Amino acid sequence: MARNNWSEEELILTLSVYFQLPFGRLNRTTPEVIELASLLDNRTANSAAMRLCNFAACDPAITGTVGPAGTIRSGLVGGMSTCKPIWDKYSNDKEQLFLKAAQIRADRLHKTVEETLSDSSQKSLKGLKGETRKQMVNLRVNQDAFRNMILNNYENKCAITGIDIPELLVASHIIPWADREDTRLDPENGICLSPLYDKAFDRGYIGVKKDYTIVLSSDLSKKIHKTYFQKYFQPLNGLSIALPYDHKPNKDYLEYHLDMIFEKHKSII
Repeated sequence: MARNNWSEEELILTLSVYFQLPFGRLNRTTPEVIELASLLDNRTANSAAMRLCNFAACDPAITGTVGPAGTIRSGLVGGMSTCKPIWDKYSNDKEQLFLKAAQIRADRLHKTVEETLSDSSQKSLKGLKGETRKQMVNLRVNQDAFRNMILNNYENKCAITGIDIPELLVASHIIPWADREDTRLDPENGICLSPLYDKAFDRGYIGVKKDYTIVLSSDLSKKIHKTYFQKYFQPLNGLSIALPYDHKPNKDYLEYHLDMIFEKHKSII
C-alpha cells in the first residue's frame, strides 16, 4: 500500500473520532487526536488532525457556518474526495459506525471490545451471558460514544452548575434512548448535566424550554418548604442553561421532552 493511501479501517476510526469531538478541537494537540494517530498506520497527530478536518468539509453542519471568531468555516477541502464515500456510508448510521470503529480499535490494541469500554459500562455486563451480553456490549459502545460526544461538546462542564469533573457528569438524553432510534446519537439530543439534575430532567421534574431556560414542575415545587428545594432547585427556575457553540439542544427535542416527560409532573410556567 502506498504511504499516502488511507485504508477504510483508518477512515472509519477517524470518522468515529470526528463525531465525538467539537470542530474547535480537531487539532494535533487534542488527546483524542493523539490517541487516534497511535491507532493509525504509522501516521502523525498532524496527519490525523488534517484528515479530521477533511471530514469537516463533508459536514453540512460545519461548512458555511460562522465560527466563534466570526469567520466562515469550511474544513479542509483538499483530501475531501477520500473521505466523502465513508461520510456518505456512515454519517446517517452512527450506530454501525461506532460499532465498527470499536472493533477496529480493539483489534489494534490487541484487546476485546469489552476491554475497551468505560469502567461503568464494563460493570453493567456483570452476570450477562450469550446473546444478551453481546447486545449489551453493542449498546454500551454506542452509549460510551454518545457520552464522549456530549461531554466534549459541553467542554466537560455541567450546563447548569458548571461542574467540570468528568466523573461527576452525565450525558443526558433529551428524547430518551428507547423512544426514538434516529435521535439516539444526535449531539443535539444531549445535555451535559451533573447526576442530580440529570435524574431530575430524566424523570421530568425539571424541563428546558425552547428559549433554553429551566422550568420546574408543580410536583417538585410542592417541596418549596424543604431546605433541599430552596438550595438546589428554587434558584433554577427561569435560569438559562449554558450552551455549546455547536450542536445546541434541538428545540423540537426539548418540546418533545416537555410534552411527553415533563408534562407528567405538570408545569409552573
